[in-house]
Amino acid sequence: MPLLVVYNPVCGDRSAKALFDDHVLPLLSQHNLSPDKVVATESSGHVGNVVADFLTSHPDKPISVILGSGDGTLHELINVLNNIPSSKPLPRIHLALVPCGTANALYSSLFLTSPEDDPVQYKLKSVHAFVSGNHRSVPLNLAVNVISPPHVAPPAKPAPKQVSISAVVASTSLHASILHDSEALRETDPTIERFKTAAFQNITRWYYATVKLFPRKGPEVVEVYDPATDTFVPHESSTEDEPIVDLIGPFAYFLSTVNVDRLEPAFRITPKAKELLHEEGTAALDLVMIRPMRDPSYVMDSEESRKAFAEKVGAVLGAAYQDGAHVNLRYTEDGSVTTEGDGPTVVEYVRCGGWEWEPDDIDERAHLVCADGDILTIPTGGKATCTAATPMNDQTGFALYA
Repeated sequence: MPLLVVYNPVCGDRSAKALFDDHVLPLLSQHNLSPDKVVATESSGHVGNVVADFLTSHPDKPISVILGSGDGTLHELINVLNNIPSSKPLPRIHLALVPCGTANALYSSLFLTSPEDDPVQYKLKSVHAFVSGNHRSVPLNLAVNVISPPHVAPPAKPAPKQVSISAVVASTSLHASILHDSEALRETDPTIERFKTAAFQNITRWYYATVKLFPRKGPEVVEVYDPATDTFVPHESSTEDEPIVDLIGPFAYFLSTVNVDRLEPAFRITPKAKELLHEEGTAALDLVMIRPMRDPSYVMDSEESRKAFAEKVGAVLGAAYQDGAHVNLRYTEDGSVTTEGDGPTVVEYVRCGGWEWEPDDIDERAHLVCADGDILTIPTGGKATCTAATPMNDQTGFALYA
């Protein structure tokens, strides 16, 4: 199988070149593997063009790519290839991922770390899976995010839709604001800590929108996690006859994942998501929502209410660092947060086939959508949709050596 090695030298802490020169390339040499090409990316989107050219040089063949990057560079690769005009699907691309980014959500979800791990050897686990010869790879599902403009009356022509495909996360609300603001902090703080700084700046915001949740194939209803049984059960508003769930805001948090159960090694935001990796041919989104109006102590939207509720959002995010314990949090009658009793859950943890987000026109921050770190803006009167998708067959799409 043709082998391409490509890495982003400026992602994360900018250590990718040294890691590849000192460890990745020597490891390939030890196993008598010689890459057909080794490339360091030079600009945004370059990785997609490099892989596209490599595919052209090896037509109609599946290829292996050793990719040194974070989730953002993988996102660039997928989207550049998706935008290439083609009369037939591209052959399957098998990825050996070397985590060089800041959070490395996909890698840390598939390769759990432990205190005993050697830091360098941990980063080589996917490459080791590739050189081992068994070439077992895990197919990646994708989330197709579409930003739609408002409808216009003929003969006017609507603006084109914007499509962004993610392999990790699609979000609005707090997470999208965090990613939007953290970019300005990247130069001064390239670490994960900048996300916590941005979270503190935005945690009192609420986001007004209406939402539709769509069922996935198989169950044919929207499902919600039940902490009492530790299983997903049919959502109370979703039936076989009327499966779509309608929700109203405000929202404090709204985030869905595909392929991953965490966004950082310890931040396990959708703790049951890896169950889906064992359901071949099934595409689903695991979605976490926090809606202030579910709080029994909610009276009205005010600055005081938002500050008080921010403490509860902070407790939820903190519990996500405790092996995903946030999905078990409940409200007491007075609105306190507890792990006991049978009160309403603080987090609505949903499994669905897709969602639609239509923001309030005057809520500027509700118009932000994050797709694997890429920030999109919904135009006034428009909406965003996110739909889970699975590869057409075992000869197309992306798969990760694991």
